[in-house]
Amino acid sequence: MQAVVLAAGKGTRLRPLTDEKPKALVEVAGAPILTRCFGTLVELDADELVVVIGYEGEKIREYYGESFASVPITYVWQDEQLGMAHALRQAEPRVEGDFMCMDGDCVIQSDLRPLLERQREDAVDAVQQVEFVSTEEARVKAICDVNEGGELLGIEKEPDDPPNPSLVAAGFAVYSQAMFDACADTELSSRGEYELAEAIQRFVDERTMRAMTTDGWSVNINTPEEREMAEQRLR
Repeated sequence: MQAVVLAAGKGTRLRPLTDEKPKALVEVAGAPILTRCFGTLVELDADELVVVIGYEGEKIREYYGESFASVPITYVWQDEQLGMAHALRQAEPRVEGDFMCMDGDCVIQSDLRPLLERQREDAVDAVQQVEFVSTEEARVKAICDVNEGGELLGIEKEPDDPPNPSLVAAGFAVYSQAMFDACADTELSSRGEYELAEAIQRFVDERTMRAMTTDGWSVNINTPEEREMAEQRLR
């Protein structure tokens, strides 16, 4: 199965670390974030890494070249940083069939294979990794409405009054090709971006997406504090 990695962002909240390099190349405990992403996907038997690059993207291409651990890398460009749904759409011409998708700023130390196995079941179009976080953390994430059967019914980005704890979308998912259609239908948000949360909502309005928690932990690294958290957990 192919894996799409979204690594086009500027990482403005990580400055000055991202003044001259992309967020994906910021090191966490001695290795770039993207190296840790790639390692996770190779362990899941990804047969190709489709990497969406943008800000300082040529430095990512120079760093990794055409393969990682013998798995080929295909680079696609997001020329304007217009949100994650827009970034994901750039990969569509290069992807065939179901695919893994991972945030290029995410460090995950979890067993993700159950998500792949669940997605292969009949009547399941996609599986989203989710995790429980505090109210404070949930205010800058996307909270998920999940029924007793584990089906994701709705998603809301950066809610004003999230529950404690809140179930939020994490950095890994397995999608069908229909996710590209959902991204194409997504409208520009008030922030001037095509939000992945809206694309997910459009997807679940029409199709079945399961939400699954995993053992272990994951951290999306957007701030120095999150970088320090990931380093502490890795050490």
